[in-house]
Amino acid sequence: MIAYVTVGADDMVLAKRFYSAFLPALGYGLKEGPEGLSYALPVKPGQSPVLPDFYVKPPFDGQPASAGNGTMTAFEARSQRQVRELHSAALAAGGFDEGRPGFRDSYGPQFYVGYLRDPQGNKIALFSSDPNEPGRDG
Repeated sequence: MIAYVTVGADDMVLAKRFYSAFLPALGYGLKEGPEGLSYALPVKPGQSPVLPDFYVKPPFDGQPASAGNGTMTAFEARSQRQVRELHSAALAAGGFDEGRPGFRDSYGPQFYVGYLRDPQGNKIALFSSDPNEPGRDG
């Protein structure tokens, strides 16, 4: 099981604006500190953490942050509509379009996805695969 994902960022203000445009709508809470941004799903008393957490931090080695070629983090939305809304909100918050929301021929008939780059260049996917919504062929 993946416990957390960390991406690097050089500008925490831009990173916060981008990630806060969609992660709270997916249930993530934000904690800020000198070490960066920590997004986590809420934990009820007596419940184990819901993983993974998502962290945005300056690189520990002090060098500029860079995005990994082929690296992507995907977040599941509740519906196709939410994918469209959050994709749009993330673009308005400084993100870059990497693929408009829609179905992709190479994935299953229910997989609806939009792709973005954050201000640092990290690739993000927002997807829904709800079998109760219309699929690619319907």
